[in-house]
Amino acid sequence: MQRPSEQKSKNYRISPAVIGRLPRYFRYLRKLLESGQMRISSGELSRMMNVTASQIRQDFNCFGGFGQQGYGYNVKYLYGKISEILGVEENYHAVIIGAGHLGMALCGSPMFDKRGVTLTALFDVDPDLVGKTVGGLPIYPVSMLQEYLLSHKTDIAVLTLPRTAAKPTADKLISLGIRGIWNFTNVELADKTSGTVIQNLHIGDTLMQLGYKIRVASPDAPQESDGDTPCT
Repeated sequence: MQRPSEQKSKNYRISPAVIGRLPRYFRYLRKLLESGQMRISSGELSRMMNVTASQIRQDFNCFGGFGQQGYGYNVKYLYGKISEILGVEENYHAVIIGAGHLGMALCGSPMFDKRGVTLTALFDVDPDLVGKTVGGLPIYPVSMLQEYLLSHKTDIAVLTLPRTAAKPTADKLISLGIRGIWNFTNVELADKTSGTVIQNLHIGDTLMQLGYKIRVASPDAPQESDGDTPCT
């Protein structure tokens, strides 16, 4: 039975900014669980995450609240609900297409397991790579991609191949009914005309964001705007 505060419409539209903060809550709550802390207030979580307590309450209220006045949040329960919202319990399966340096690095990362995603295989066109295994996972030729996807549960394709191959590969994946594409190719792929969800990740953008923050953190940096309206 749902708690009264959770009886929200499933069609309630959540802003990208809120969705963008959920993985941070997931990570911090996991650390709290690992440390044995079973209860936390929005104020305590605010100090840990450098997010205002008001913002935290607003974010959680988008999904029903999860807390009780005077009690705070049950860490295990909140972690479970956010895991559910983020699909961590959906048992997604993924393949990596492109077994170069980035594909290899991602394959060796524990982030997939920690977020409920099971990596099952890699694909590449390089005959020197095909047939080898990485972290216990086989590297298949790209020519076998369709056959593999039709015979193995695969929800997500991770694209770490050359940018010239990004769109044709994505089109192929979409035609085969892949549910999600995690795109590292620096080509902006659109997902408006299909049922496939595409997450474009531009690593260079985050480097430039860091550069901007370093620049404006300088004591000699000029103010960016004299207007009265905050740029939020």
